[in-house]
Amino acid sequence: MQELDQKQGHDIQVAPPPRGFYLLPNLFTTVGLFAGFYAIVTAIMSAPNYANAAIAIFIAMIMDGLDGRVARLTNTQSAFGAEYDSLSDMVSFGLAPALIAFSWGLSSLGKAGWLVAFCYVVATALRLARFNTQIGSTDKKYFKGLPSPSAAGLVAGLVWVAYEYGVPGHQLWIVAAIVTLCAAILMVSNIKYYSFKDIDLKNKVPFITIVSAVSIIIVVSSQPAVILFTFFLGYVLSGPLMALHRYFKHNIKHVNSK
Repeated sequence: MQELDQKQGHDIQVAPPPRGFYLLPNLFTTVGLFAGFYAIVTAIMSAPNYANAAIAIFIAMIMDGLDGRVARLTNTQSAFGAEYDSLSDMVSFGLAPALIAFSWGLSSLGKAGWLVAFCYVVATALRLARFNTQIGSTDKKYFKGLPSPSAAGLVAGLVWVAYEYGVPGHQLWIVAAIVTLCAAILMVSNIKYYSFKDIDLKNKVPFITIVSAVSIIIVVSSQPAVILFTFFLGYVLSGPLMALHRYFKHNIKHVNSK
């Protein structure tokens, strides 16, 4: 019987693991990774250009939004792509914003400054790890905790606005520390944020939708630093405000039911 089992075991052919990876979505991820790396290099140069560094973060954000949607639209999702995307996010939305904030203003705090930046990096890593382990088990309509791209947009947007208006970082180190720490805390919190994943990009949309999208692009192009920072600040505040709204709404219902 044992010999028969061994013989049958030799006859069973195990399929080799698939080789290669899908080029298109991972190409977007690579561009985003390059943008994050470029942001770091630009921020730590002897003559840093914080505007270019911040712009690179926002480019990485666009690439991060495209790679997943392209993968879903072309049915090219893969475990490799998901892991690669997380590693790219760690660089573009974890290390890059922290180093930009430290080089711009947090360095004025000395040791406390790089500890604040490190807290942001750790929070980003924890946020990404939690997100990866909860895929498929949470409501897709909401994120648990502030998404790392939005946290990066808040930090990079602050630096960009100050740099555009000629305000040096050593004059705003308190603001930089508060914003960076708040972004870190919100990333690891349980506060819910709208994910925008229920927006359908595959079906037809009314003509007014296209007009609205073009109008938004024109408005953002007029004052990109101020408008983008304002948008991400509003999104960051939306989570705690919605949590407070749900809390008071629940308490009012509880009181009325008595």
